[in-house]
Amino acid sequence: MQATSSSPQVLAAAAAAPRVRRRWLPQRWAPYLFISPFFVLFLVFGLFPLLFSMVLSFHRWDPAAGLEAMRWVGLDNYVYSLRDDDWFHKSLYNTVWLAIVSGLPQHLVALPLAFFFHTALGRWRNTVVGIYFLPFITSTVAISLVFSSLFSRDFGIVNVMLTSMSQWPVVGALFPAAPVDWAQPGYTKWMIAFVVWWRYVGWNAVLYLSAMQTIPRDLYEAATMDGAKPWQQFRHITLPLLKPMVFFAVTLTIIGNLQLFEEPFILTGGTGGIDQAGKTAAMHMYATAFVDGDFGTASAVAWLLFLLIGATTWANHRLLGQKS
Repeated sequence: MQATSSSPQVLAAAAAAPRVRRRWLPQRWAPYLFISPFFVLFLVFGLFPLLFSMVLSFHRWDPAAGLEAMRWVGLDNYVYSLRDDDWFHKSLYNTVWLAIVSGLPQHLVALPLAFFFHTALGRWRNTVVGIYFLPFITSTVAISLVFSSLFSRDFGIVNVMLTSMSQWPVVGALFPAAPVDWAQPGYTKWMIAFVVWWRYVGWNAVLYLSAMQTIPRDLYEAATMDGAKPWQQFRHITLPLLKPMVFFAVTLTIIGNLQLFEEPFILTGGTGGIDQAGKTAAMHMYATAFVDGDFGTASAVAWLLFLLIGATTWANHRLLGQKS
């Protein structure tokens, strides 16, 4: 008797047969589908604003009037910023001053500090390094608000300490007898520089410590057997082998300090302080765009700052970068 279509043999054969799935997307495209969110976000929030700001730097534009109000002005925004905008000149001077005064001491302190961590702390090293690293991961707003209170003219602990030390014998003449008004132009940049230095010296120390831990201990043991003192080992072994990390750390400091915004913005109340003594180029760019409404000039300032960062990074590469 011939088996019908509903017989057990036919059903078993149909169940054993492999199922063919219809794919709406070829398998070779699956990896690109999974990584596509990154590229979509980068195009929308990264590349497009970058290109739009470049185009905008050659235009005058009132955002309230829409894209139709954009008017081509060529290089006028760049010429105005470089030749006629005195506030941009001052903010650029403040930026370079802060980059040097807060940036250079970071590395002068972080290098020997990391060497001390590496050689002297032993099992307490990770705890101490974590304490020094804490300011870097703390909110910039919180840090700036705390230091605003510390540097308060009437109630700040810094002034209390300085006026107390002015009563010491011999060295008391080095300290002010009256409270210092840190909002005055002569003190504003020093206050900002100290806060930036305090926040990033631990970060640089961690960078240098991580590089020191890759140096073979045999080199130090051989140097010790030859009678080399710790400072001689630091000079002739540690520093030469740390050159790639020094280049990396200094490059990060250059880029970060030339884009300095949050610390001076909060410490000066967003105004730059008296006579704009604490106003940086990034703050000037922000004020030009969102206070004055001149997005074209603000975009030109952004690209001028980019060129400055690129030039200083190139100079740092020539000075500290590896020779090919």
